[in-house]
Amino acid sequence: MERIFDWLLANSGKIIFLIIVLIVAAVASRLIKRGTMRLLDKTDVPSASIFANILRVVVWVIATCMVLQPVFGINPSTIITALGVGGVAISLGLKDTIANVIGGFGLMLGKVIQPGDEVTIAGATGTVKDITWRHTVVRERGGNELIIPNSVLNTKELKKMPASNESLVTVPFTARAGVDTDAVTARIVAEVSAATADMQLDGTKPLVKFTGFSPYGMEGQVWAFAKPGVFQSTMRDTIVRTLAGSDFLEQGAMGDAEEA
Repeated sequence: MERIFDWLLANSGKIIFLIIVLIVAAVASRLIKRGTMRLLDKTDVPSASIFANILRVVVWVIATCMVLQPVFGINPSTIITALGVGGVAISLGLKDTIANVIGGFGLMLGKVIQPGDEVTIAGATGTVKDITWRHTVVRERGGNELIIPNSVLNTKELKKMPASNESLVTVPFTARAGVDTDAVTARIVAEVSAATADMQLDGTKPLVKFTGFSPYGMEGQVWAFAKPGVFQSTMRDTIVRTLAGSDFLEQGAMGDAEEA
């Protein structure tokens, strides 16, 4: 115990300096994260955690360099030289990570995608939740979150969609031959609107599109737009149940609903 006490007493200055630097770095890191996110929210630069995280890393690197020499007796230039010598090996081992970081900056600075965008990537559709230094998080309508490496986004086909396209639900139907198309349209819109009032995307209403003819009558589709948080399958089920039994439709000719 006496040796430990003597060691603490002899190195009290270094320990105090180390604690102060760590506290300052932790506070600065948190403030920089908050300030960066608020600043990005006020500009046209996409607000994503990649920028805040890079600045936080810089803060901790500076803090580490400050304590190496006075606390641990290590010359920072020695470490920099060692990293330079081993840079090739590190770059080979971290090539995927480096590709993801560069890809993330490319996506953000080029404004290819931003948090909140509706996208389709490799057959998966959802909303961009965040772009980090390594990957992009895409949240599907069903609640699943896809973790996609940034390097993949730079090599795969990416489709950006307006909210109405992402939320589109279609239900095919066949109207009886000889019916008044305007009357059919009005009835379908009225009935579907009433049944799906709490599911519709704000600012939209159901649409009726006639697409052709068949031996049963005139073929068409009901277009509806599901608001965020509503499963497209739920809205489709509601529409089919609403139209079931309608006297102006050929029930046996109604196909299965399709998702656009």
